[in-house]
Amino acid sequence: MSELQGKVALVTGATRGIGYAIADTLARDGATVVLTGRSAQETGDALAAKIAEAHGGTAVYRQCDVSDFSAVDQMVKAVIKELGGIDILVNNAGITRDKVLLAMSEQDWDQVLDTNLKSMFNTIHACYRNFMKKKAGKIINISSVSGLMGNSAQANYTAAKGGVIALTKTVARELASRGINCNAIAPGTIETEMTAKMDQGALDALLKTVPMGRMGKPEDIAECVAFLASDRAKYITGEVIRVDGGIGM
Repeated sequence: MSELQGKVALVTGATRGIGYAIADTLARDGATVVLTGRSAQETGDALAAKIAEAHGGTAVYRQCDVSDFSAVDQMVKAVIKELGGIDILVNNAGITRDKVLLAMSEQDWDQVLDTNLKSMFNTIHACYRNFMKKKAGKIINISSVSGLMGNSAQANYTAAKGGVIALTKTVARELASRGINCNAIAPGTIETEMTAKMDQGALDALLKTVPMGRMGKPEDIAECVAFLASDRAKYITGEVIRVDGGIGM
């Protein structure tokens, strides 16, 4: 497929798991991909080179802490100057600091909110004029079914992911008249480094609540992103699409 040919996609949290799968899939569909993350420059460069080699396109890495407003602004300006603009913004960066509320520290709260929610404000703010000028663009925010349902021992994470949904709907309303789409995806339990660290008993109990009886794969999220980034989804905005094996029904 090459339906994203000529498009530039910026993907945050792109050095592993869901983010890497998204970057790889968008490159497969023809986009020039900018991966961002906190990984060392040489690590990110190697991952970008792997994607470029696999699909014959262009992929670059830009090290950036997306929770840092100024750093994001500078990074986005550099990307726009280098590549001529940004057509697709995928906000995927996220962390967890799971604890019951009583045991949760202020730092646990702040780190998760800054990385999972503030980062999306930072990137959208930095890209806003770029999209307005183009009168076109796709913004895709990765939320979670936890942001729809709540989840024990995840007050910080669920608050952030719920905030992502509210932010998505507001941005969609602000930019719809300019031909810019903003949507969210709410993954369920996905096979990543994050779920690999879970206690097996807890994971088994969780999977019993999933109607499909299994975890999803990063590629399941990536394919949904690719759809929303394409012209096939040009009349969809302000939506939250669950990719969760039915757990949120």
